[in-house]
Amino acid sequence: PKAQAELKKFGFVGVCAGKGLEAILKDIGIDEVIEGGQTMNPCADDILKAAEKVSAETVFVFPNNKNIILAARQAAEIETAKKLVVIPTKNVPQCISAMLSFSGESEDNEKNMTEAAGLVKSASVTYAVRDTVVDGITVNSGDIIGVADDGICCSEPTTREAVLKSLEHIVDLDEHAVISIYYGEGVGEEEAEALSAEIESKYDEFDVVCKCGGQPVYYYILSAE
Repeated sequence: PKAQAELKKFGFVGVCAGKGLEAILKDIGIDEVIEGGQTMNPCADDILKAAEKVSAETVFVFPNNKNIILAARQAAEIETAKKLVVIPTKNVPQCISAMLSFSGESEDNEKNMTEAAGLVKSASVTYAVRDTVVDGITVNSGDIIGVADDGICCSEPTTREAVLKSLEHIVDLDEHAVISIYYGEGVGEEEAEALSAEIESKYDEFDVVCKCGGQPVYYYILSAE
């Protein structure tokens, strides 16, 4: 049948919150973007619906949040018409890195993309909603905190200080070469550009990329690879 002939071999579904991040995912080849984030995690059914819209034999799914990985895996078990392969990405920077390692010819895409995602170190900068002590760090309500892959890495009075401290936590000067900064919906372009320039002068050996992510909740999403 004609419809069958139009199926491409591979397709991609990714989850994110923020118009800027959505545009970035589409630019790198994600076919369907599901809106979802910290407060609105899509369920297996949402993931299945998105995958059904993609005319491909195999659809790679990027949950881009540790709380969505399980729903993605459930969707992969339920889906019968096509093969769903979950790459267990915890954030958008990991998804971008995974997509860049994709090769249409390779038999090892799942392995290669999972490995590429795992090499990205990332942190998100947000505000604390309550007083607490986490991982030995005292956090006061209203502080700006950096949350890395291994938990809260800093609690600072300003966004700028939290970004710089978070980068110190995630950047390996010997291993990494690129720092990416995605600024959120409440952050002005000038502020982000000024901070980016400061980071460039501090990490002068690095390529520093600054983009508007437009994500809610997180003032900045940072990554090093």
